Amino acid sequence: MKYIKNLSILSFILLLTINTSTAQFGGILKKAENVLKGEPVISKDEVAEGLKEALDQGIEEAVDKLSADDGYLKSEYKIEIPSEAKSVISKVKMVPGFENIERDLIEKMNRAAESAAKKATPIFVDAVKQISFDDALNILSGEDDAATDYLKDKSYSKLYDAFMPVIISALDEVNAREYWKKAVTAHNKLPFVKDVNPDLDDHVNNKALVGMFSLIAKKEEGIRSNVDQRNTDLLKKVFAKDK
Repeated sequence: MKYIKNLSILSFILLLTINTSTAQFGGILKKAENVLKGEPVISKDEVAEGLKEALDQGIEEAVDKLSADDGYLKSEYKIEIPSEAKSVISKVKMVPGFENIERDLIEKMNRAAESAAKKATPIFVDAVKQISFDDALNILSGEDDAATDYLKDKSYSKLYDAFMPVIISALDEVNAREYWKKAVTAHNKLPFVKDVNPDLDDHVNNKALVGMFSLIAKKEEGIRSNVDQRNTDLLKKVFAKDK
């Protein structure tokens, strides 16, 4: 019986080593071991599709949460006043008509981000599709947020550029940029102050994307570490431990 088992291992290794480099031999032994243990062998295609599925779920969850009413405003991803704007706020709030500038501006920025979030899905999904099979294998063995980090590293600039007109449009829908322009104008008319004009668009864009990626990373970590969050057969297979 032991002879037959050893022969099976040898046969399996020989089949897998056809057209395979020496560098892959360790991986082949691991696959052979898994087969004999009754564990499924995962193909590169399955790894890539599993990672994409995990990211897709993270994106869907992030967009759903952040695009809802108060999705940003009443969450840990609330967008605060830019640090460069603090001096403007402290002085302008004494000008009639701007008494509540900090409260109003924070609400307008977060409402803009919530509105923009509704339009973010296609941009993220397109980026997910670019993950290659070889990249997927490296990501799978990485940290709990490796897929999200890869996505951010490869697509942040493109996402920023594509997201900016959406942010601008969303800010304009709630008159945030006009409101900020009036506040800056009022500030710059005050005596003995230095003219300032912090970029509100850039601030909201970056903070909105930080929130998005943070939620995607949280979902990825959950799928990797919590079997209950692996809600499909593919996720259960790809993210099984002892890889």
